[in-house]
Parts: sequence; structure tokens; C-alpha cells
Amino acid sequence: MTGMATTNRRFKDEIFEQFARIGKAVASAKRIELLDLLCQGERHVEVLAEVASISVANASQHLQILRAARLVETEKSGVFVTYRLADPSVAEFVRQLRMLAENRLAEVEQTTRSFVEGRIGFDPVNREELLRRVRKGEVKVLDVRPAEEFRAGHLPRALSVPLEDLEAQMKDLPKDREIVAHCRGPYCVLAVEAVARLRKHGFRAVRLDLGVLDWQALGFPVEMAAVARVKRN
Repeated sequence: MTGMATTNRRFKDEIFEQFARIGKAVASAKRIELLDLLCQGERHVEVLAEVASISVANASQHLQILRAARLVETEKSGVFVTYRLADPSVAEFVRQLRMLAENRLAEVEQTTRSFVEGRIGFDPVNREELLRRVRKGEVKVLDVRPAEEFRAGHLPRALSVPLEDLEAQMKDLPKDREIVAHCRGPYCVLAVEAVARLRKHGFRAVRLDLGVLDWQALGFPVEMAAVARVKRN
């Protein structure tokens, strides 16, 4: 190679090696899950470990890899370490990664179909019509994620009813209006469980398979405020 060719080759090798750092960082199912959780808002490592069903030590190792790739940032307060996404573009990257897998990997649909077969809450719905009704306030929207995720960003007029509090708050929910439950996105099962419980108690309930990121991607606004309280209409 000539001197110029060698310089060009070195540049190409070095720049693509930097790109590969991102690929290596997300080359783990658990690390992608941790990023997906952080898309909902900042969390302590202990909470992330519990939700992802791994040890705190294991979660910390995964998070350090993500931090080294500049995908997450940390903040320490006493003995607690809080993790957050480094930039909103990371959340969009996670969403696009999910969509690419949906479009290119038949196994995604197969795995989902196997899981949802016969389950209440995964019934097919007309998403466009449901979105229209949600945006017009014609249904009662329940956000069944943990309260801290709701505070980080939620659909307009949505009520925060974490799944663990649903049974206690059912008495205040209207039975004369359809209820739409949603959580973190199409592969989050919190809303599925919420719909099953609501229907068991006689409510008309369906699941919206969109998370806050999907809602924003459609160009709709997101609110960030204190948790709304359940009250009868």
C-alpha cells in the first residue's frame, strides 16, 4: 500500500472499530432489556436488577459495559447509584433495534404468538381506532407501570395505577366506560395482566400495545407531572 492508502485504511479500521463498540455493548439480551427499562426513566441498579431478574452484581457488570459505550450515565448519592440513558437518541436506537428485529426475524413473531395464544389481554384490536379514542379522551387510560416511570413521562390524561395497586383501586374505576391499559410497549406483560384482572371483575378493558416511546414516535405529546389520582367520572 502507498502511504496515503495505509492512512485511509487505518482511518477506516479505527472508525468502524468505534462503531463496533455500540454493537458489542448491546450484544446481550439482558443489556438490551436494561436499556429498555431505562427508556422508561432513571433507576437504581437494585431496581433494575430486580425487574430484569438478575443479581445486583450481574446488573452492575452489564451496566458498566453500557456505560463504557457511552449509552448510559450514572449519578451516585450515598450508597445508591442511579442509572439513566446518556441521551434521548439511545431510546430511539432501542426502539429502532426492536423494530428491525420485528421486521427481519420471523422468530420474534413466533415467540410472541406462542406466548399470547389463549391469553386474555392480547386480543386483536383496531389500533388506529383505539388511538383515536385515547387521544379524544373517550376511554379511561390506565398506565400500569410503576409510579416513577409514570412521572418520567406518560400519555395525556392517563391515570397512574401500578399493577400491584390495581385490585385496591378498582372500586374507583368506572364500569360504564371502556378502560385501556398500557405499559412499556408491545412486549411488556403488565398491561396484559391488568386487562385480565379487570375483565375478571366485570370491566370492559383492552390493551394498548404502545409505550411512551412509541406514542412520541407517532408525534403525540407526552406529559411529565405528578401522579394523577384515580377518581370516578
